[in-house]
Amino acid sequence: MTIEVEALTKRYREKFAVKNVSFTVEPGKVTGFLGPNGAGKSTTMRSIVGLDRPTSGRARIDGMTYSDFPAPLGSVGVLLDARAAHRSRTALNYLRSIAATHRIPRSRVDEVLEATGLTSVAGKKVGGFSLGMGQRLGIAAALLGDPATLILDEPVNGLDPEGVTWARELLGSLAAEGRTVFLSSHLLTELSLIADHVVIIGRGEIIADSLISALTVPDDDRVRVRTKDVRKLSARLAAPGVTITSCEQDVIEVEGLSTEQIARAGQEDGALVTELTPQRQTLEEAYNQLTRDAVEFVSA
Repeated sequence: MTIEVEALTKRYREKFAVKNVSFTVEPGKVTGFLGPNGAGKSTTMRSIVGLDRPTSGRARIDGMTYSDFPAPLGSVGVLLDARAAHRSRTALNYLRSIAATHRIPRSRVDEVLEATGLTSVAGKKVGGFSLGMGQRLGIAAALLGDPATLILDEPVNGLDPEGVTWARELLGSLAAEGRTVFLSSHLLTELSLIADHVVIIGRGEIIADSLISALTVPDDDRVRVRTKDVRKLSARLAAPGVTITSCEQDVIEVEGLSTEQIARAGQEDGALVTELTPQRQTLEEAYNQLTRDAVEFVSA
């Protein structure tokens, strides 16, 4: 199922939460939705599933609005609030109550509890859950109808390292099955390991809509260099506009020179260079550069 957002605008009096937002989320891949706090991510996601009514524009899933689906949980799994479950209910009863609304068999509840690692705490009240356990329960609820599309707002927030790895593998496997996976996250390093495509929003407008590989291109002017002759080569390379940073034993990072210039300098100076690797711009670096002028809440 393809998610299509077309010219979506949500206005509160004089303030635009989102303004003329358009993008497409395709099946078979993980699409990350990024942006600073207050950028419009949650408003956009809520509009896709009908919780916010846009001022203008529209959002469609497989050509339909969310409310058009006769049994939406079987088509679209949604996690927008990890603490949506009532504190006095057990995880088991919470999931069973949701399943009953869509005539989903109880056996499926057991399956998602097992898949999310919550079987041992199924009889525990949600009010006693940690943030990470609450996230797992929210993901379990989203998976309950075995949907073709998943829309998840910060699904790894609060998960421990094992949980983050589990979520990464789970979402990657779902996308590999041909499902549509659309998620927001502030964990950019983690997102770069799973997402194929990113949509970046700032101050309510789309800043970038791109494959991650296009944002994290190799930078030939920032090169990882390995040599036993670090001091000798560093002295030779030192020049205005050139930055040399020690990374680890026998390894430096050189910024301001190409791999060819470094190799030639090493050859001329008799320094044996065993590695010359142009460094990729990280997703975090690309994100910070793109959103530099779109951050509404800036720390002192």
